[in-house]
Amino acid sequence: MNLKKLQLTKLKIWLSLFLLAGIYACQPVVNETESDQASKNEWPSYQGDNSRNQYSPLAQINKDNVNNLKVAWEYKTNDIDPDGRAQIQCNPIIIDGIMYGSSPRLKIFAINAATGEEKWVFDPNANAGDKKMNFGRNVNRGVTYWEEGNDKRILFTSGPVLYCLNANTGKLVNTFGIDGQTSLKQNLGGRSVELYVVSTTPGIVFKDLLIIGTRVSENVDAASGYIRAFNIKTGEVVWTFHTIPKPGEFGYDTWPKEAHNSIGGANSWSGMSLDEEREMVFIPTGSAAFDFYGGNRKGENLFANCVLALNVATGERIWHYQTVHHDIWDRDLPAPPNLITVNHNGKSIDAVAQITKSGYVFLFDRETGEPLFPVEEKPFPKSDLEGEETWPTQPIPTLPPPFAKQKMKENDITNISKESHDYIKGMFSNIRSDGQFIPPSREGTVIYPGFDGGGEWGGASFDQNSGIMYVNANEMAWILTMVEVGGSKNKTVSEDGGKELLADAGANIYQINCAICHGQERQGDPSGTYPPLKKIGGTFKKEEILALVNSGKGFMPSFEHLKEDEKEALLAFLLNLKDEVTAAHALGMESNKTKLPYSHTGYNRFFDHLGYPAVKPPWGTLNAIDLNKGEILWKVPLGEFEELTAKGIPQTGTENYGGPVATDGGLIFIGASKDEYFRAFDKETGKELWKYKLPAGGYATPAVYEVDGKQYVVIACGGGKMGTKSGDSYVAFALP
Repeated sequence: MNLKKLQLTKLKIWLSLFLLAGIYACQPVVNETESDQASKNEWPSYQGDNSRNQYSPLAQINKDNVNNLKVAWEYKTNDIDPDGRAQIQCNPIIIDGIMYGSSPRLKIFAINAATGEEKWVFDPNANAGDKKMNFGRNVNRGVTYWEEGNDKRILFTSGPVLYCLNANTGKLVNTFGIDGQTSLKQNLGGRSVELYVVSTTPGIVFKDLLIIGTRVSENVDAASGYIRAFNIKTGEVVWTFHTIPKPGEFGYDTWPKEAHNSIGGANSWSGMSLDEEREMVFIPTGSAAFDFYGGNRKGENLFANCVLALNVATGERIWHYQTVHHDIWDRDLPAPPNLITVNHNGKSIDAVAQITKSGYVFLFDRETGEPLFPVEEKPFPKSDLEGEETWPTQPIPTLPPPFAKQKMKENDITNISKESHDYIKGMFSNIRSDGQFIPPSREGTVIYPGFDGGGEWGGASFDQNSGIMYVNANEMAWILTMVEVGGSKNKTVSEDGGKELLADAGANIYQINCAICHGQERQGDPSGTYPPLKKIGGTFKKEEILALVNSGKGFMPSFEHLKEDEKEALLAFLLNLKDEVTAAHALGMESNKTKLPYSHTGYNRFFDHLGYPAVKPPWGTLNAIDLNKGEILWKVPLGEFEELTAKGIPQTGTENYGGPVATDGGLIFIGASKDEYFRAFDKETGKELWKYKLPAGGYATPAVYEVDGKQYVVIACGGGKMGTKSGDSYVAFALP
């Protein structure tokens, strides 16, 4: 073969290979692009994606036309709560044009995402007794979707049960667990079997695994807060991570030796995020129980208050970072971490951003857990409560600056009127207010930002194109006051003194288990979430109250684990039934001494005499934070009290619950505010561009999606928080 023919033959071969390679390479790219585009047009998981970034690339609705938004449809679940305390905190998911969500009583539904037309409804409480119905009214923030071929499933929780439904029909998948359901108490240990365990936030899916956390009591009766991975096909537990380590496990030496057998909490109630490529799941945890006194859990208390990075397939720890040591302030990490990419020192770095109730953002290298901005361990005062040993330092990020104020000083007292200012000033002089991590006290300590943040469960939105995080904040002060418990323990019991002792014992049981929500004087929660109990005997009979104690109701957990004489003593206290009890019962109560020397007077917002917050406005804000540079770009009020605006007081913002969603249309959508409006903001400037009065407060994170080329934004209107009316609908908006 001559040289010319050889060269021509080689050229033909190379051309053929090139064409084949091109055909081979192009086909998967086309398929992947179509799949990616479909995913971007939908809202396939809680908070939009596994990175939990609450961001949509859709731009059909934009800054130029957002004022034209109209209601596209409204879907009513028709199970509004007659007592006005129900909520919907659900961030619905949208897949293949179908929206899946939950109702106030945790009915799960599938509807046409373009029309709101109902396809199916599953009621976990159907054909069940009142006990399960009461469990079914716990808060739910969404559902989880899984598919393998034609096998498509919806997983969700109601009370202590994990359910698995056929996504097409809404019927139970009988091969999962027992008849489509399994217990959330699996692998939590024996002490947790009779204790309160639910799950408020959807888990996250990796292959055939559902990794999920729980909500437990925050009192001395808290169940273990272990993280579990359930097999989605069978319902079996595949792995368990002990958030309170057992002997031989990392972190065991940060607790008393028997803590794993007696202390609960350190649970993950706020959700988690997933890096599927690295096979890493990122889990935020809350405080150990009891929230406000840790004399029985001396030490740093790993893995409470941590960002945990685990191997998603095995549950093995890769790294952790503790954001609060020995928490006695209820500083749970309130939302899933955002998995993001930032530019630092000229390098693109995959990172983890964790918002906090304190108003700080912690930013970590995703693979190592090393902070990207310096974090300083700063000293804080010791506690003066008997037996308490506060940790000497707490980690404080140097950048970005906090997106909520850190200390209430005298010049921060409200200025909306002279009467309000003077009222708060008179109270302020008698309580402690020295900023973050000042220990709880009997005098009263200002918690600022309050128990709900700062940042809270609504989460933060992150724009990967700009490196900017958008997060709403509460600028609310709360007051924490500790009280001694068990004053009757040293009394001498006689036949005549038995009745008095039983009443005292009932008061102690009330103080430990009930006063946190219903108030020391049984006055109820000012927000309306927990009713007053002073005259409960005029509403319920003794046996009806006992049924409520055993089963729970609404946001009240079951107290079935209390001993029978403890329940009798509690009812004697609530109903003032001293004449019906005997010294023998009182003697029995003497053996059930309280486990801790302190309780507290409840979760009390610091309000003026008219019910407005004690600090100067703004009381609620929306913030833009550049995580590349660690700078706050802008801060604007979120919400208003229209009656104050009418008096000439500048827009104050309001307390708020639920998160933002940013879009490529240059917008941020958010409900959340107490005034019950749904709003759109310019994401570059923070300017409010549009608002709509919802049928009830939108205390949930919205979802953004597209069906047949039309963009929608939908939000659950459940109300029921901050004393506002309850609702039972989802409202979707689109351009005409």
